Amino acid sequence: MSAGFSKVAIIGLGLQGGSIGLALREALPDLATTGYDRDAATRARAAERGLVGHVADSAGEAVAGADLVIFCVPLGAMAAAAEECAASLSPDALISDVGSSKVSVAEALGSVLPNHAIIPAHPVAGTENSGPDAGFASLFRGRWCIITPPEGADEALVARLSALWEAMGAKVELMDAAHHDRVLAVTSHLPHLIAYTIVGTASDLEEVTQSEVIKYSAGGFRDFTRIAASDPTMWRDVFLSNKGAVLEMLQRFTEDLTALQRAIRVGDGEQLFDHFTRTRAIRRSIIEQGQDVAQANFGRDAS
Repeated sequence: MSAGFSKVAIIGLGLQGGSIGLALREALPDLATTGYDRDAATRARAAERGLVGHVADSAGEAVAGADLVIFCVPLGAMAAAAEECAASLSPDALISDVGSSKVSVAEALGSVLPNHAIIPAHPVAGTENSGPDAGFASLFRGRWCIITPPEGADEALVARLSALWEAMGAKVELMDAAHHDRVLAVTSHLPHLIAYTIVGTASDLEEVTQSEVIKYSAGGFRDFTRIAASDPTMWRDVFLSNKGAVLEMLQRFTEDLTALQRAIRVGDGEQLFDHFTRTRAIRRSIIEQGQDVAQANFGRDAS
């Protein structure tokens, strides 16, 4: 047994699921891992890469005998994935996930698996890439994994799940699910919505050809296009499943944007300078907490 578990089943073998499999193989080589993905080509590629110890031909086969099952599927597919596994789950199997909206996940999994212990989790780590070739073992290293235990959750199970994520290099934080959804709405979901909007606006401008948008892209626009290249299925489900918190933060953002719009219109340079000074300090705090680097071009190869 490794980190409190003997066999971990991963349902969904894309970026998150594949990275979990590779991270567990590196950190806990004695831990048995199985995996399943509904896409046959993904299963084949996952087997070629060795993302898990055994790639199963069905969800039921993957979860049989597992004492931890981690769902790494889009939020909208969570309930259906759980239904595929339900009949083959061990009675004492712990159920978790990696979705970025936690209230909806707890409700979806709980409705299908009412007799199982369910402890949702969200590793705040990812890239714009998806699929079985996107995963890598160090994805979670030094990143936060937010675990949202329901009220009355078994503390021993919470500790075991926390230890597993820590073994993969993550820093673990426990948080109420509703609070998580509000925090992530402003730190992740709203930025993605803004990026999708800006990139879409640029592509729609009739007076600027697409070639010019690409040719003259400055650093800021390039970073927006990186975010906007994220998996469309996943982000569609994120906004629909966390719409309450997203709409609340979007209203706050709209009000702030209107204030800046007015400052520009009336020539209020002092307000603009004060606002930009305050937001610059946020960037410095992120670097100080190790969530990014201070090198030019965010530490990426600019060539």
